[in-house]
Amino acid sequence: MNEKKTLSNQKYDKVRAACVKALVLLEQGESLDKAISLAIDDQEFRPIDKRFFQQLVHGTIKMRRRLDHEIKFYLAKPSTELPLKLKNILRLGFYQLHFTDRIPDAAAVSESVNLAHVMTDAGKAKLVNAVMRSAIREPEKVVFAKKEKEPVRYLGDFYSYPDHFVEYCLEEFGFLATKNLLIYYNEAPKVTYRVNFLKAKPDEVAHMLTENKVEFSFGKYLPEFLRIESGGLPLELELISTGKVYVQDEASGLAVRLMNPRPGNSVIDLAAAPGGKSTYAAIRMRNKGRVTAVDKTQERLEVLVGNAERLGVKIISPVISDMYDFKGGPFDRVLLDPPCSGWGAAGKHSDLRWAKSTEDVTKLAKIQQSMIGRASKLVKPGGVLIYSTCTIIRAENDKIVEDFLAKHKDCEIESAKEFFPDELVSEKGYVKTYPSVGKYDGAFCVRLKRKEHA
Repeated sequence: MNEKKTLSNQKYDKVRAACVKALVLLEQGESLDKAISLAIDDQEFRPIDKRFFQQLVHGTIKMRRRLDHEIKFYLAKPSTELPLKLKNILRLGFYQLHFTDRIPDAAAVSESVNLAHVMTDAGKAKLVNAVMRSAIREPEKVVFAKKEKEPVRYLGDFYSYPDHFVEYCLEEFGFLATKNLLIYYNEAPKVTYRVNFLKAKPDEVAHMLTENKVEFSFGKYLPEFLRIESGGLPLELELISTGKVYVQDEASGLAVRLMNPRPGNSVIDLAAAPGGKSTYAAIRMRNKGRVTAVDKTQERLEVLVGNAERLGVKIISPVISDMYDFKGGPFDRVLLDPPCSGWGAAGKHSDLRWAKSTEDVTKLAKIQQSMIGRASKLVKPGGVLIYSTCTIIRAENDKIVEDFLAKHKDCEIESAKEFFPDELVSEKGYVKTYPSVGKYDGAFCVRLKRKEHA
């Protein structure tokens, strides 16, 4: 009997079943987006069901190491590898027990047992029941490494991160700051609205949010950014669909403010889609000048064009091209936001912590070094190059810039202190943000000026 027919004849929760399906597909090698799409495409979930699904899937993925650590204390043979469906039913069940507020323990157990009955067999359902009930009765069975003796293992197990990232953070920030960073990335992510000056003013949007009892706070460095303190996308039809706001973290906007594009400038964004920075630059230019938006894929550029149209941006010229093949320029302003490990926005990408390795960072750094060299050739004498990432890893940030400047004597750093307060700017003039400090995504950007006469 196939799985679909079995499920149709049994009592079970379809949302949780879809969660297990997504978790299994992800572990089998599908991308997270594809796994989620395959899991819910044939389901007619209500909006509330979709939100519940998202909460459970993303939370379970984030906390995978912690969940696996706890589950093993209640297994007769903890070193034995569990079948994929059973393992993910238990993960989902333990996540509901320990990391959700509104699901009673009894419901978490019964729903997990139901799933095991219909997705595995009666024997495995009995195991799920015994393990979860034991976890409720005997929470003291779970122990963690001593943080004083094994800080990497303790933090990795307790907050659910790979050892290599914990090791990096401990060396870079110390124990307390690392702990705060890991905690922040495990929280439910908040969205930020960037007000579109072409269609609205920050006070107007703030008034609409207040009228609808939506809690928010103004950006600390960029007042046109409004951080939504509640969940979801409030007033989506009134604000996002009309182009009055664009969803973008304030940390991402800092690179554009640092670039300081002026009306009439020629600007190029070399990895432009989906258009957050390109459209922000165009809006700061008051729709005067030209923003050339380069990206390798037509599909991604079509998203950018759609975003620009919705925002009322009229000065973006999309170009389908690899940046190495692009013919044009030079430009007043060049923006390079290359592919990076994404460790600055790990809270918004639940699978990132399990998908990126130290080898990936090494490979990305080589690509970034090549890309910044190419980007510099498109800058006019006296013009500006902005190098920007959404990672907190030095090898992709400081090291890239230092190596670049050693090879390109015609460029120099212009300190970001002209644009931002000292607290945001490093000694060398870089902009750096950390989620555990200001509740922003982690980001890096630097302003490099090409000398008039090399």
